[in-house]
Amino acid sequence: MATFVLVHGGGFDARCWDRLLPHLRHPAVAVDLPGRAGVPPGPREVRLVDFAAEVVRAIEGRDLTEVVLVGHSMAGVTLPRVMAAVAPRLAHVVFVACTVPPPGRRILDTLDPEVRALAERAAPDAAEPAALDPGVAAAVFCNDMDDDQRAFTLARLVPEAVGVVHEPVDLAGLGAPVPRTWVRLTRDLIVPPARQDEFAATVGGCDVVELDAGHMAMISRPAGLAAVLDAIAGRSGR
Repeated sequence: MATFVLVHGGGFDARCWDRLLPHLRHPAVAVDLPGRAGVPPGPREVRLVDFAAEVVRAIEGRDLTEVVLVGHSMAGVTLPRVMAAVAPRLAHVVFVACTVPPPGRRILDTLDPEVRALAERAAPDAAEPAALDPGVAAAVFCNDMDDDQRAFTLARLVPEAVGVVHEPVDLAGLGAPVPRTWVRLTRDLIVPPARQDEFAATVGGCDVVELDAGHMAMISRPAGLAAVLDAIAGRSGR
């Protein structure tokens, strides 16, 4: 039977999946990436290789096979590294409105020029990690949410490691022959649909499934996202 391994995006931890889990018909493991939830290294030291290593540890440590690897948002730079490391254990990879810069580029390079210029001025090893401002987070993450969902989202904001957005990405793992699906969130403000299309083209070979939701679909549309994921798992299980 297929098992989901869920990888959260930037500024959150594994708790962002809490409302999705009860809707899934397949077993699931939600991974806390390093730099939060007490997972070493700390947010000042963590790098992209540490993110991937933690996901690989979650898969190999449980001896999981037939894994449906699901990544959200900034997890798009982690999934290819995991694919390179444990491709035989993966039945499918699902990119949910992910950020996937071209090979050798950085997450920073995908930002609008004004935002990128501000971020470039911050030294990655000197900046103090901080959670996103709740007002900004509400505006960009919660545009399709009711009051309860908004409060749930804002309560789960955590500081993000600064250095990871400055690192060139390694997408070599995308060459692994693992089926992949892109979940295109049509109301996403952080990764708008047109930008998602660019990133999906970078991933290559994706089936595309649309979901009428904002960026945090696992909170605003948990049943809808679960139905998409369970359908993929049902086709992928051997």
